[in-house]
Amino acid sequence: MSTLKVMLVDDDPGRGAILRQALTDAGYEVCNCPLRGVNLLTELQRSGADVILVDMNVPDRDTLESVRHINRDFPRPIVMYAESTDAEIMQRAVKAGVSAYVVDDINPRRVKPILEVAVARFKEFQALREELERTRNSLAERKVVERAKGILMKKRGMDEEAAYQALRKLAMDRNQRLAEVARTVVEMAELLG
Repeated sequence: MSTLKVMLVDDDPGRGAILRQALTDAGYEVCNCPLRGVNLLTELQRSGADVILVDMNVPDRDTLESVRHINRDFPRPIVMYAESTDAEIMQRAVKAGVSAYVVDDINPRRVKPILEVAVARFKEFQALREELERTRNSLAERKVVERAKGILMKKRGMDEEAAYQALRKLAMDRNQRLAEVARTVVEMAELLG
C-alpha cells in the first residue's frame, strides 16, 4: 500500500507544526497549505493529496464553502480539527463533506487512527453515493423505456411485448443501448407532436 499524502491546512502555525510532526511520524507524506489567501481546491489538485486535514479554531463560512466545493468536484476524505464545540458548526462541517470533526487538544498518538477512520468512512460514503447514482440512472432509463414503449403502443397499435421487442431490435441494429434508442423515440415523438 502506498503512503497517503495529507494536505495540512492550518490557521495556527504552532498547532500545525505539532500535526505535521504527528503525521510524518505516522508515516504520511505531508504538504502544508495556508488557510488564508489560497484556493483549497486548486491547492488540492496541485498537491495531489489523498486526504485533507484542516486545523482551525472555528470553521468559518469560507472554509466550509471550500470544503463543499472539494467534496463536490474532487472528493477526498476530510478531517477537521477545531476548538469549536458549537453543534451547528459541527453539523455544517459534516454537511459540507467533513469525514471526521475532532474537538480536542491534538494528541499525536490519535492522529493516525482518526485519519484511518475518516478514510474508511469516506470510502463507505462514496460507495453508497455511487450505488445511489447507479440506481437513479437505472430508474431514469426504465422510465424512458416505458415511455417509448407507450408511444409505440399508441402510435403503432402494438402490445407491450411487441413495442419492447421493436425497441430492442432497433438498439441492436444501431449498436446502441436500449435507453439511448428509447430516448430517441421519445424525442422524435415530442418533435412530431
